[in-house]
Amino acid sequence: MRALLALLLLCLAHPAAAQSGPYPNRPVRIVVTVPPGGAADFIARTLGSKLSEALAQAVLVENRAGASGTIAADAVAKAAPDGYTLLQNSITTHGVAPLIFAKLPYDSFKDLAPITLLSQIPLIMVVNAEVPAGSVRDFVAFARAKPGSLSFASSGAGGAPHLTGELFRSVTGTDLVHVPYKGSGPAVTDLVAGRVQAMFDGAPSLLAHVKSGKLRVLAAASPERNPLAPDVPTFAELGYPGIEVALWYGLMTPAGTPRAIVDRLNAELARILKLPDIRERFAAQGAAATPTSPEEFAQFMRREIARWEPVVKRAGVKAE
Repeated sequence: MRALLALLLLCLAHPAAAQSGPYPNRPVRIVVTVPPGGAADFIARTLGSKLSEALAQAVLVENRAGASGTIAADAVAKAAPDGYTLLQNSITTHGVAPLIFAKLPYDSFKDLAPITLLSQIPLIMVVNAEVPAGSVRDFVAFARAKPGSLSFASSGAGGAPHLTGELFRSVTGTDLVHVPYKGSGPAVTDLVAGRVQAMFDGAPSLLAHVKSGKLRVLAAASPERNPLAPDVPTFAELGYPGIEVALWYGLMTPAGTPRAIVDRLNAELARILKLPDIRERFAAQGAAATPTSPEEFAQFMRREIARWEPVVKRAGVKAE
């Protein structure tokens, strides 16, 4: 009786002790860095549903937007390293944020551990239909003839659409004005209305307006032609190699999470990302399933930092 009472008191004093046992034995939370809706949220919820089946536990998606994803990343970095709080990170949090913030409240690589890369969504370049340019070369010539008079929209400073525009400016020697918005939605609205002239973004948010005749696709920023726009040439085909950019999303956990848990999550997600129905659902959104090992994902993120550092410095990109 005394032993039972002592055990009960221990569990009351340390709630985690009452939840000990094989992982997982309670709901798992995936923290997403953007509001509901959009590609990141779609990927988290699509995979979360399958992961819930695999783990036999609820997988909850929590949207915690703000500060280029660093609010969400900070929350997960400070969470218990037990595999129950995960971060869906992105090119913004781990390819750009370490470069544009003077100081972060966490270390992007020491306080968070990689699980796997999840998906990549190649970008395309579009212009308003009223812009007198039927090709990238036409647009470059038009922009060079009117330096500083053409603008490109983005979903916000420091994101992939912004940096792709800065990369385009550097490669083509054009003087374009960056106009940041709070999300893709308002940026596309102004692009369609002709308030800005160009944009680099994922195909799904743009192709409906291309079909309606409001926008024109000029190029795909991918190694191969975009499956959603197979008739559109890549930048490399047009003589502009190096303009290859994709929105990417991965999964991380607080540093110190047991390797057995990381390996379990990695294995389950690798299996899920190979399922035909998942690949089909991703493809419909212009996304490719791209699972990796934790080590491969870590190397991928390091390459992203190295790639974007000169672009950020040259353009003087700072956190908003």
